Amino acid sequence: MKKNILVALLSVIIYGPLLAQQKDTLIYATGKIINHQTKEPVVASISYQSLPYGNKVGMLKGSSFTFPMYDNEKYSITVDAPGFSTSKYMLDPAAANADRQVVQDIELGLPAPAATVAETTHHVGKVMRLDALIFQQRSSIISPESYPELNSVAQMLHNNPRMIIQLEGHTDTRGDAKMNLKLSQQRVDAVRDYLIRREVSKSPVKLKAFGGTMPISRENTEEAHKLNRRVEVRVLEN
Repeated sequence: MKKNILVALLSVIIYGPLLAQQKDTLIYATGKIINHQTKEPVVASISYQSLPYGNKVGMLKGSSFTFPMYDNEKYSITVDAPGFSTSKYMLDPAAANADRQVVQDIELGLPAPAATVAETTHHVGKVMRLDALIFQQRSSIISPESYPELNSVAQMLHNNPRMIIQLEGHTDTRGDAKMNLKLSQQRVDAVRDYLIRREVSKSPVKLKAFGGTMPISRENTEEAHKLNRRVEVRVLEN
């Protein structure tokens, strides 16, 4: 017992100053994940790795992050959240403040509209938002002003015959959850039917309905509800 106490005391005497010095000089990356449109916190998946070799890696989940930046190395950080575009940053320990923190708040924006990127967006995992897609209220009937953007998606599939996409339907959070799920399914069905009428094969167009379970914003405003009502196009294969 006395021997164990002596060893513990010696460890404090020998290693204590070294540990304190390491703690005092360690730099941390820290920040918040925010919805660019509404400034609300966003729960996201956060991955990071040291540069240039990636020998130090980590993953976090939440609306904020903190991790140590060892050996004065730069780090890359990637932030993913459903309904938002992926964000990537490079963090440099040279930017640390007086508290030895590299502070980088990250604002997540919406995916680009399909009408503007369908001709150039072909890599697997890319998500496009059908911004111009308009349905009649509480129905799956597509309004004619939606046709040009849907035509651009059809042309993208014609130009990339090996491409497989997934149409993902979302409603706002109001009303009955089961009815919202049914409505979101009916709407992605309607979009696929339109693409088929534009001579797109049924097989490369997958469907997934979420109802109101994956809102972009939880504010009870009409603008927030409008953001949540959406159909997104995800590239699965190409």
